[in-house]
Amino acid sequence: MLSVPTLWTVFVINFLALGLIWAYVMRSYPSFEAARFWTGSAFVAAAGAALAMLRVVFPDSLVPLLFAGTALILAICLAAMGIRKFFNQPVSWRDTLLITGLGVAGLCFFTFVHDSVPARMTVFTIAQALPMLRSLKLLLSRHEGRVNPGARLAGIVTILIMAIFVARWIGAVTTIDGGGFSYMHFSPAQSVVILVLVFLSMALNFGFLLMAMDRLRNEVADLALLDDLTGVGNRRHLLQRLTEECARSERSGQPFALLVIDLDGFKGINDTHGHAAGDACLQHFTLMAQTRLRPGDMLARTGGDEFCIVLPSSTLREGAMIARRVLEVCRADAEQCAGNDIPIAVSIGVAQWAREMGAYPDRLIAAADHALYDAKKAGRNGFATYDPAPPLVPDPETRGLSDMGLRKRA
Repeated sequence: MLSVPTLWTVFVINFLALGLIWAYVMRSYPSFEAARFWTGSAFVAAAGAALAMLRVVFPDSLVPLLFAGTALILAICLAAMGIRKFFNQPVSWRDTLLITGLGVAGLCFFTFVHDSVPARMTVFTIAQALPMLRSLKLLLSRHEGRVNPGARLAGIVTILIMAIFVARWIGAVTTIDGGGFSYMHFSPAQSVVILVLVFLSMALNFGFLLMAMDRLRNEVADLALLDDLTGVGNRRHLLQRLTEECARSERSGQPFALLVIDLDGFKGINDTHGHAAGDACLQHFTLMAQTRLRPGDMLARTGGDEFCIVLPSSTLREGAMIARRVLEVCRADAEQCAGNDIPIAVSIGVAQWAREMGAYPDRLIAAADHALYDAKKAGRNGFATYDPAPPLVPDPETRGLSDMGLRKRA
């Protein structure tokens, strides 16, 4: 059986190693705020285990265990705060201080006022399990339509840790003397429990690391689909979305619309006012256009001064309505320009997906480009719709003729 100092040393080294890992993550990714709480949790837990080792040096005093218990409760609260921060939930230091403070008060009472090992274990178990219970739902719930694999692992490990806490509490309260539970002289069963808790703490933090990796990977993927200047989707994102919409419409037969937008005279703006002014115009147009879009509509910049708007489940008429809204906000803004302000005018081509386009986004883009060309020819600062000519219908008198007969008659 391992000695008490050895087990607590393992605890200290384990949490110090985890703290160093999280400190590196925190420094490498400053915007990942959950890492701060998990770093603090690991180092506070290491401090708690180190304080518990003082029980060996001062066998007649329970003060080291009191401080160790306080540190371990605070460490779990910090870990729970990191989980809430990861899922963009509000973090309350008041709740953490309340749980820790009440836990300390209970431990002090059942240590100095009424010495009772079962009562101390009851307070200690409740104070540790409460923040874990509050975090469990977040770990196992779906977020953005999926369960984070690392969160699922952390949730399963949390359940196992809580089960061990409950089993340890039952062992402490089953007899008057606390079931033989002692931080000074571990039994073989207690040694196994400590080692299992060390392993589970490592597994829990590994789940946190998987959560962080999944979040960072998604952020990198999002950056690859966003335009650096305007923050809307780029051409790659547009093509992905159009491919999805084409496939959906091909299955359901439900149409959708596409707007292709070009800023009028943008080259002149760059030549006259400089590229910085041109970039400002692109950003300003992006903000104006987004105010006229509906939930679910997608604005993307395809390059230069060209933009596209995807309108799911929309007809050509609804697409024309959105185009008119975008034009109106641009015209109203241009009327208010004064001094060095640069008015923005746009031309818009509107097209609707048709079954003959199939799952090929380039056909829909070509149709909207054709409408945009018509809007440019009509004088710019307007919109045009793509309305393909209906197929030729043969005269009744020629329907019965063969192909050869039609050629002869032609």
